[in-house]
Amino acid sequence: QVQLVESGGGLVQPGGSLRLSCAASGSIDNAYVMGWYRQAPGKQRELVASITGREITNYQDSVKGRFTISRDNAKNTLYLQMNSLKPEDTAVYYCNANYKTYPFGTYWGQGTQVTVSS
Repeated sequence: QVQLVESGGGLVQPGGSLRLSCAASGSIDNAYVMGWYRQAPGKQRELVASITGREITNYQDSVKGRFTISRDNAKNTLYLQMNSLKPEDTAVYYCNANYKTYPFGTYWGQGTQVTVSS
């Protein structure tokens, strides 16, 4: 089992920046892909960005050029740097880790709220 704990959310003005962190209770070395998802009120959860074990990244079109996903395996932590934030980025952000080897399966954090408003 792996527990994921997100932090770094909050209230920010449009155009501002936030850095989300997702700390894992165990090693993320074997997590073949990790990702950040978000869910706005009344909407389905959607993938924002993902990163493989070889650090190949993928972004939703709406955040390309503004968000950067990264992982630090030594610290067992996933990050999401969010710049030029827009009101439409407001959502609960969740981190996700996927393992094909031990501890096997898909794990989710509890989420952190990001609110972009003036």
